[in-house]
Amino acid sequence: MNTKYFILFTFLVMMFFTGCQKLTEDPKGTLSPGTYFKTQSDLDASVASIYERYAHDYNYGFTTRMTSCYGSDDLTTDPALNKGDMREFDELNGSSTTGSYGQQWTGMWAGIYQANNVIANYQKVNSTDDLKNGAAAQAYFIRARSYYMLVRTFGPVPLIIVPTDVNARPARDDVSTIYASIVSDLQTAINLFPASFQITAGRANQWSSKALLADVYLTMAGWPLNEASNYALASAAANDVIQSGQYSLVTDYATVFSTNNSTESVFTFQFNVAGGTAQRGFGLSAVPLEEVAIDAAFGGNGNSGWDDYYPEINFFKNAPKCNRTDATFYTTIKLRNDDKKTFTLVPWNSNLTHAQHPYYKKFRSGLNGDGVTETDNTIITMNASTNKALDVIRYPMVLLDYAEASAMAANAPTAAGYAAINLVRQRAGLPILTPGLSATVFRDSVVYERAYEFAGENGVRWFDVVRLQLLPKIISQRASNENPIPAGIAADPSSRYLAPIPQNEMYRNPTWVQNAGY
Repeated sequence: MNTKYFILFTFLVMMFFTGCQKLTEDPKGTLSPGTYFKTQSDLDASVASIYERYAHDYNYGFTTRMTSCYGSDDLTTDPALNKGDMREFDELNGSSTTGSYGQQWTGMWAGIYQANNVIANYQKVNSTDDLKNGAAAQAYFIRARSYYMLVRTFGPVPLIIVPTDVNARPARDDVSTIYASIVSDLQTAINLFPASFQITAGRANQWSSKALLADVYLTMAGWPLNEASNYALASAAANDVIQSGQYSLVTDYATVFSTNNSTESVFTFQFNVAGGTAQRGFGLSAVPLEEVAIDAAFGGNGNSGWDDYYPEINFFKNAPKCNRTDATFYTTIKLRNDDKKTFTLVPWNSNLTHAQHPYYKKFRSGLNGDGVTETDNTIITMNASTNKALDVIRYPMVLLDYAEASAMAANAPTAAGYAAINLVRQRAGLPILTPGLSATVFRDSVVYERAYEFAGENGVRWFDVVRLQLLPKIISQRASNENPIPAGIAADPSSRYLAPIPQNEMYRNPTWVQNAGY
């Protein structure tokens, strides 16, 4: 580990991404302490560049961020077209050579390596302790979250927490070791954030760190660790965030997906089309292939949908009847007529549609309509690139994590746990949850609530399926006209909770053993 590293900062992004440039260096770029990290501005720029790495197609700027999550019932994709990568995982049959899902590996490592460089060098900066610590705390948060995504997706991975020779070939560390490091990083971040640290959109803070820690503890209580003692820790961490009073639910669920940085945005990635960091998971990605905007001759732009992702039929049919469901799902397809300016409206299951599925309404608009602009019976314009911030942690996650964890820790739902889930249900337009439920039934009610509160969002549903081992259940409820799961895998999907290590990484690390079943 005596190789020196440098980070090529071709830009100075401070807190956000105005004027962001694309990085062209190796993601495992290196840092020369003699050249950088002399001033607080250097340190702030290096932290901002970590966030910037997550705002690209290869990371959180496109649907590839959740390719391996298509095994859940809230995500499916077209049975043909150019959706092979996502379709393979939807069929629980992804392979180590599947193209786009490998970005879930490389994207996380890009952040980890750069966070390592910040953590190793921030104390050398000539600045105040509060400013230096605030910057370092964000790097600890990003490193923790990156490892959290890696360990849940791929299982054992190398634990690299210092600048390391790019030619090193470390062994994969066991899952418990990775989780211990994640918890340590988040606890360090919480302690490092100074009291004066300003809560700002797009930056981690003490409360987003506690919210993530609560979710980590909840996951550690499930598969594969199954350490039930973590329920109490998850409950306590989530309750700290609730009691802080820093966040609240937006009154109208739909506006969360058409505006940026709301009162329930605990942690977000920011995007800027003009700066080269567009969010393309909204807009065309969630639009049916056969929907086409008004022709340019009539004031539209003539773009058509990409058909990347939508819910499985029975996931949609099992949704609760409420305002949230109405805002979540898109069920009337607009087919442009031959005149290129008027539309015929058909239901989602019409024979005139090729997929015969409902779609997601909440991901169409983008930021105040920079994705899809439309009326009830007309599509005016559609764009793939939007400025919509991506909410990675929303306050309802904290409430539902607390509700589940507190019930499982006490072996019975608590009054505060009921209050937490009922806040989410009442915002959705649902009645309060039936009182007097057992801990397990209450837990299942929370998991059901989370499925529809976060339908289609960043693999939230998939990671519930993983930690609770729900694949047999959702496979049994799968409609016959979904993308087919091979019979052998459907009969025993136990090896499908982890994705395979990308084949290129296996070539680079010949001592590694591929995940079981691949």
